Amino acid sequence: MALHTFSSQDAVELAVVERSGFIESRHVGSAVLLDPEGVPTAALGATDQPVFVRSTLKPLQAIASMRAGAELDGPAAALATASHRSEQRHIDVVTAMLASAGLDESALQCPSVIPADRATWEARAADGHVRSPLHFNCSGKHAAFLLAAVAGGHDPRTYLDPTHPVQQEVEAVVRTYTGGPPQAVGTDGCGAPVYALTLRALATGISRVAQRMDTEAASLMDAVLEHPWGVEGAGRPNTTVIEELGIFAKFGAEGVMVMATPEGWSVAVKCLDGSSRPTTRVALALLGSVGAVDPDAAEDLGRRLTTPVTGGIDDGGEPQTVGAVCLGEAVTAVQRSRS
Repeated sequence: MALHTFSSQDAVELAVVERSGFIESRHVGSAVLLDPEGVPTAALGATDQPVFVRSTLKPLQAIASMRAGAELDGPAAALATASHRSEQRHIDVVTAMLASAGLDESALQCPSVIPADRATWEARAADGHVRSPLHFNCSGKHAAFLLAAVAGGHDPRTYLDPTHPVQQEVEAVVRTYTGGPPQAVGTDGCGAPVYALTLRALATGISRVAQRMDTEAASLMDAVLEHPWGVEGAGRPNTTVIEELGIFAKFGAEGVMVMATPEGWSVAVKCLDGSSRPTTRVALALLGSVGAVDPDAAEDLGRRLTTPVTGGIDDGGEPQTVGAVCLGEAVTAVQRSRS
């Protein structure tokens, strides 16, 4: 039997999409909220079945790179855990990271793409640099892997091989932080190994990072809180959550999201259809339900960071809001139980 994540029968309703008073879509999935001791205070759906955690693994990958010898602090540490939008400042930091090890963009083994940030795309295109692995959202993580490989005297050409010493260190960090081994190993969109973990294990690992379990985690959190722009980009959801609430936030592809407070409250979400549309709002609502963050601030921010449902134009010619992504019954039930 093929390995797989949980089924729709095991999922719960995380969010609904309301248009003109009509529920036109439903997002189902699972989510877990842990207290600082790692005890679940809310477990929605299949929290003990595996999911590929995608880019929510990056904090642990960055810590592994540090342990393996990569000298990361400040913006470089933030970029090591980033899914960035390839603003010029992101590109500059990654370029400097590579140069510190005597490398350039040709050493990166992530895909070559155009910048996601439009202003950067226009400027780079004008200079003839339309596509580059520097622009890929994981380039900071890859640069950190390369710094660790060079520092350890290992072959930088094979840094993505699961048997490479740097990737072996990643697995060791995952085991240490989450409390157990991954349940499956695959290839992420950037080409790096990615692990399948339960949502509870993922939330446990992120909680320990946020609580600064060791010197590497402390350094990483210092960098993220000081340079939140490095984690995603100006005005983007993860960056905005970090800036406004002072907590860690990191999305992953296929509808995965983690958040954690400095005290260690943590949440992990998986939207089963792979959509990231509701995950920021769901994570903030769960943290707000126990007062881990201010409930009113969480509600306001969750609404602002969730794309509105639009139809036609208003009197000013702008897209008219005709609905919203709303919290699903499973999440609102948790809120009611805490009120």
